[in-house]
Amino acid sequence: MPRLTAMMPVRNEAQRYLYEVLTNLSTYVDAIVVLDDASDDSTAEICRSFPGVVLSRTSEPLFLVDESALRQALWERTVETRPDWVLAIDADELFEERMRHEALSLIDQQEYDAVEFRVFDFWGDRAHYRVDGAWDPWRKRVRMLFRYRPGQTYSWPRQRLHCGRIPLEIRRSARVYQSDLRVKHLGWLRPEDIRRKYEQYRRIGTGLDPHLESVLDDPSKVGLEEWIPAKSVPF
Repeated sequence: MPRLTAMMPVRNEAQRYLYEVLTNLSTYVDAIVVLDDASDDSTAEICRSFPGVVLSRTSEPLFLVDESALRQALWERTVETRPDWVLAIDADELFEERMRHEALSLIDQQEYDAVEFRVFDFWGDRAHYRVDGAWDPWRKRVRMLFRYRPGQTYSWPRQRLHCGRIPLEIRRSARVYQSDLRVKHLGWLRPEDIRRKYEQYRRIGTGLDPHLESVLDDPSKVGLEEWIPAKSVPF
């Protein structure tokens, strides 16, 4: 059976969605490698409560200083679990229920080396996701799941922020499968998170970013669609 490892950077996630995300992941992955970016809340304690979690911690926060270094450190710990496949996921992302039934079929094959998914940004509540402008999940997919090949070089661009969740070499993979499984992104769900993340990215950004500015759009400009849960196949 192919071995699947999830990798996830975290920082001060105790009061958000970490427990829910780890519970969900634990139903279909073999190991969850977590790099705690110097949290000062109970994030580490939550991680340790899950037997499948392999936890490491940084002594000083890296994410907003040198994300590429954080991602590289997370990667080095991930490959130590000897995975066949790796799932790059964040602490505010949840696959829909179907994933626990279909994960094995995605990785137990030789036809493709990476899988892309649509990510839905929930807005205001868990019943609606945003669809206006660059928020539209029907116009793009995100590469999150990929085959690991021992001996191959894997790297990230040297960037302070937004260096990407997967190695550069996987972004150029030719054999990609586009799955219809959906990912729920809860990071913009709560008003306090919207303001906090906006201020963080605005403070370290360069120039005007139209997508970032749209975070604070008037509600009349925000397009929403209702989330309709999918049923799992009966086999």
